[in-house]
Amino acid sequence: MYIKNIQNHNLFAYRRLRRAIGYLGIFLPIILVLLSLFKFFGTSIQPSISHYYFSNLREIFTGTLCAVGLFLICYKGNGNKVIWKNDNLLTNLAGFMAIGVAFIPTDPIGSSCSQCTLIAVDLKGLHYGFAAVLFLTFAFLSINVFTIGQEPNKEIPVSIVNENNIYRFCGYGIIVCIALIPLKLFGYATLVFEAIALFLFGSSWLIKGRALGDKGTIGEKLYREHNTTETEDTGAG
Repeated sequence: MYIKNIQNHNLFAYRRLRRAIGYLGIFLPIILVLLSLFKFFGTSIQPSISHYYFSNLREIFTGTLCAVGLFLICYKGNGNKVIWKNDNLLTNLAGFMAIGVAFIPTDPIGSSCSQCTLIAVDLKGLHYGFAAVLFLTFAFLSINVFTIGQEPNKEIPVSIVNENNIYRFCGYGIIVCIALIPLKLFGYATLVFEAIALFLFGSSWLIKGRALGDKGTIGEKLYREHNTTETEDTGAG
């Protein structure tokens, strides 16, 4: 009984951590854009999420990214010998990349804030590299790691909204967004595609954290579980 209570505690702790990561990813671009609409904050809508570093909303940008980074570093799952399926390695990598994106800025617009960087040297190339690795790691986690955990259940057919289908959709969607960003297809294209990529990233973590619940129809459609009792879960599950 004592061991089962510990397992249940770990189960819910993992799910809370996953949900926290998911909510932060989804709401970061939403909050930044919404606050930009109010003159009180003295910030216009920026061409990319990274450009909020040079605005009055810098603390929200850097603080949220650092929180995501620390949560990812603290997240411990089931390691895997295959590098691109090793959740411990990938979440640690993503965590450090998120912190790097937060503190190593992109290039400012004009000279409006050329002196407000924490690092005086022009390191925008490094910033772009961190951001690319960050989003690619998010994609690998969704496609290669999150899809490992589901137990086969012959009693329940695979639904189109099965969690693994959602993870793959989110992962490949992130890759498509990354590929479209350099094309600059329209004004604010970078901001839009970054926001979509973060929404997909956050959605996959929320589904993994069972933010919608897992009872009844949701449990059967998403997780192929009847869920009459709690099932054991781990970092990859």
